Amino acid sequence: MSLKYFILAVFSMLSINIFAQSEQKEIRFLDIESGMPIVQATFDYDGENGFSDENGRIIFSYKEGAIMKLSHINYGTWSLTDQQVQAASSKGVDYRRSVTVNLFPVTIIAMKGQSSQPKGELKIEYQDRLEHDAAHILNQTPAFNSIRKGGNYGFDPVFRGFKYDQLNVVVNGAQSVTAACPNRMDPPTSQMAPNMMERIEILKGPHALRFGTGLGATINFIPAQLRFSSQPEFYGRLSGGYESNGNVIRGESQIGSSRKSYNLSLFTSWSQGTDYTTGDDETVQAGFERESFGTNIGVRLSSKQQLRLSAIYNRARDTDFPALAMDLREDNTWMFNARHDILFEGKRLQSWNTTLFGSFVDHLMDNLLKPLDPRMLNAQTLAKTYNYGGRTEAVWALENNKLYAGADVRIEGAEGTRVREYLMGPMAGNIATDNAWQDGRIIKNGFFAEYQINGGSFDYVISGRLEFNTANVNDPTSEFTQVYPETQITQINPNFSIGLLKDFDGKLQTGLWVARAQRSGSLAERYINYFPIGQDPYEMLGNPQLHPETNYQADLNFKWSIKEESVINIDLFAAYLQDYISSTIDTALIPRLPMSPGVRSYVNIDEALKSGFEISWNQKLIAGLVHRLGIAYTYGKDLERNEPLPEIAPLDFRYALYGSYFAGRLRPEVIFRYVAEQSRISEEFGETKTPSFGLLDVKVGYQISKGLSANIGVNNLLNENYYEHLNRSVRGGNSPIFALGRNVFANLNFKF
Repeated sequence: MSLKYFILAVFSMLSINIFAQSEQKEIRFLDIESGMPIVQATFDYDGENGFSDENGRIIFSYKEGAIMKLSHINYGTWSLTDQQVQAASSKGVDYRRSVTVNLFPVTIIAMKGQSSQPKGELKIEYQDRLEHDAAHILNQTPAFNSIRKGGNYGFDPVFRGFKYDQLNVVVNGAQSVTAACPNRMDPPTSQMAPNMMERIEILKGPHALRFGTGLGATINFIPAQLRFSSQPEFYGRLSGGYESNGNVIRGESQIGSSRKSYNLSLFTSWSQGTDYTTGDDETVQAGFERESFGTNIGVRLSSKQQLRLSAIYNRARDTDFPALAMDLREDNTWMFNARHDILFEGKRLQSWNTTLFGSFVDHLMDNLLKPLDPRMLNAQTLAKTYNYGGRTEAVWALENNKLYAGADVRIEGAEGTRVREYLMGPMAGNIATDNAWQDGRIIKNGFFAEYQINGGSFDYVISGRLEFNTANVNDPTSEFTQVYPETQITQINPNFSIGLLKDFDGKLQTGLWVARAQRSGSLAERYINYFPIGQDPYEMLGNPQLHPETNYQADLNFKWSIKEESVINIDLFAAYLQDYISSTIDTALIPRLPMSPGVRSYVNIDEALKSGFEISWNQKLIAGLVHRLGIAYTYGKDLERNEPLPEIAPLDFRYALYGSYFAGRLRPEVIFRYVAEQSRISEEFGETKTPSFGLLDVKVGYQISKGLSANIGVNNLLNENYYEHLNRSVRGGNSPIFALGRNVFANLNFKF
């Protein structure tokens, strides 16, 4: 009898095992950008094959240890390991990025967990979501540095020596924000709420013309994915953190609900800090307060159409800027975005998306909290900007090739008045006003196309953009029109790029890119009205007659992969610039403020040169270790003045060693950074040499449970006293803003 039951038990276990191995599973494959289904993707899974349906879904029988191979004309070929198949079928969804992005010289800062290390990517971890300024995340890559005028806020990114409007900063390829502060206390990157973003694409060079004219690069912030579910789903997360140096407290959260036809997510974040100390125990004014609130709403109109609506409100208060004459008192920013996507099945026209957006900034700054002795005057500036427009784009499949074509419009404007109340001297008791922006306005109408050709041995990417740029002021001042009587101008800016790509059996990928990009002057470069907004104390005067700035650039990039064990990326670039927009001291002009040393006017420089490289190497080591190396260098020269270009960061070297133990629950990490001396300086702009420095950071992360994780670490462990080359000097002195000394931090994240 016992033998009978034993045989029955064994038979039952075998039956259960066989049933489990043949259990029907399903995965929906979605585009990582739009969330739309990937239709007609082929899959091969241990002899079982087929296509994804109109919902991007495949149904298959699970087989332990089997690898799933997939292919799609727009997404390339890829495979899922047994572990990845189980994870995707458990979630019911898997996201895929179009090969379009991967064609370009690009660095992607992506969400941790999207792909296994090592890749040519940096990961946004939950502690990065706690950041109040997205430029801090960009600075994780050695090619980026930031102009710093405040201790803890308003970092203005510089990439390969390109800055301000030379960088095209957009949300989801369309939306941007215009800084209201003439001194850019509120650059566009400061308005990008990190906890609402999925990843950041750094499209190097002037090649991604679909998203606008980025003379040096396009920085594309991709929002969090919409998530639709066949069953009602409720999800969220809550994170908090503390930093000892500056008593910085941070918190962020998300809560959401999804159904088959809609998805609603609410986000919020809050950060606050005080003055910090340097490595020499000196105090730097760095108080700030920052909050963000936002929502993403997704509506699935049909299996082939969806609508995405988003709104973000950013609020900043009482933020110190020791390098400037004023501090930020209030900053209120609204960002609205609506995007519609539609797919077309079985036709050459594959998809069509349209975006409408609007960004509005109210900014107040004053000098009331500045420790001035004697206090000669009180000053206050209230400024407002707007940036709104739309973008539409269609995608066609032409045999094995792909065509993108579309149009966009962006309208931006700024107004603001500085009020000066004199307290001492011969002007005591008088009040003067200065029209900072003159109600300037720029309208950009663009038409673009990109053709991707699969040529067999080589792939080609041909891009073009034609932009009509019209600018004027609605409230010109007499002192401005005396210098420039004609304030209205229309310019036509043609842009094109050609890329040649070769894949050597998947191990070595190379790309050669050449481009001609052209941009007109910004609002500040054209219309700023006697305001000290440069890197020295001279007042700046805009020039509406500036010629467009033109960049002739070549990029050569290599990517060498050895399976998943090692990935090396090498990017080389050279840029020859004509009519480079800079400034020069004009002794014929009289400054508005008596303490100003003089006036600079924006001018075109005939020729300038920039060149350099970025290298990254990710490699798996033994004992659960992975290391990552990165190095970047830029050389810049003003060929007209025969001296180095200003604000070029020196050579930057990063090395990280990190491990993964106990099934990924324990994650130690050590990061070393070395920055070389910058001795190539611009005497025209009063730059001084910056000494080299080295930093050591340590961190340990631990996954306490499925939904709870924690990090603790120390930045600048050795308490180095240093400053970056791009840090501005403290107002009224020659001492630069020194960076934080030793900083102990801890954060906790809970998600469900």
